[in-house]
Amino acid sequence: MLDRLHRKNGQTLSDLCEGLDMTRQAVAKHLSILEEANLVSWKRQGRKKLHFINPVPINEIAERGIGKFERPRLRALSELKKTLETRRS
Repeated sequence: MLDRLHRKNGQTLSDLCEGLDMTRQAVAKHLSILEEANLVSWKRQGRKKLHFINPVPINEIAERGIGKFERPRLRALSELKKTLETRRS
């Protein structure tokens, strides 16, 4: 669902069901879980309910999760750079 919304934001439930080997009810349940997790939001446009990806919490997960694994590497690269630069002088 998130990949589909990333490719084309603002889709209806029917749009999201197209080409999936899932029932409409299963797609609706999946969307409901994503909404509860604040990963998907929606708005009404006339009779349509359009679904949108919410990139903010996804970015926060990336920063928090990936960031803590990358910090030691970045620190090591920075120290290596400083060491190499002082050796040249």
